[in-house]
Amino acid sequence: MKAYDIKKGNVVEHNGAVYQIRDIERSSPQGRGGNVKFRFTMYSVPGGSKLDLSLGGDDELREVDLARRQSTFSYKDGEAFVFMDDEDYTPYTLDADVVGDDAGYITDGLSGCYVQVIDDQPVGLQLPQSVILEVIETPPELKGGTATKRPKPARLSTGLEIQVPEYIANGERVWVNTTTGEFGGRAD
Repeated sequence: MKAYDIKKGNVVEHNGAVYQIRDIERSSPQGRGGNVKFRFTMYSVPGGSKLDLSLGGDDELREVDLARRQSTFSYKDGEAFVFMDDEDYTPYTLDADVVGDDAGYITDGLSGCYVQVIDDQPVGLQLPQSVILEVIETPPELKGGTATKRPKPARLSTGLEIQVPEYIANGERVWVNTTTGEFGGRAD
């Protein structure tokens, strides 16, 4: 798999170890003939130790075969998140460090998740493109605030903080993009 084809969440092999791509930085040098460089932030699977790797666009990494099992979030067991397979009800337990920042998008009964499994071991999580979360704390709308499109901070039911338009009030349910962490509209 060429470096420019790799996306967040892919699982690749590097130096005999297996890693999940968590973040990608792309830098294109100025001037003619410069090759695009990719900087990958990867975490070992299992284990979760971090590795930064820089590659040119044509460099290759071998993608690891992994199963993606559609699952629903069931409950939290201490710091771990337990997902239930939608087909055969196998429970998959993912540690908090594997879930990482995605924990802010996980609510009771969240469906449409994919648990990534290698050799029957759950190693990663792919969330749905967007989720519905409730706004629990945001400043009140300012009078005349509708003419300007100023965002304001809002704390959501999972503890996640995002920017929302001024017309959003406490108790409203909103769509949140799990890739960008941005407000996606009212949910109701």
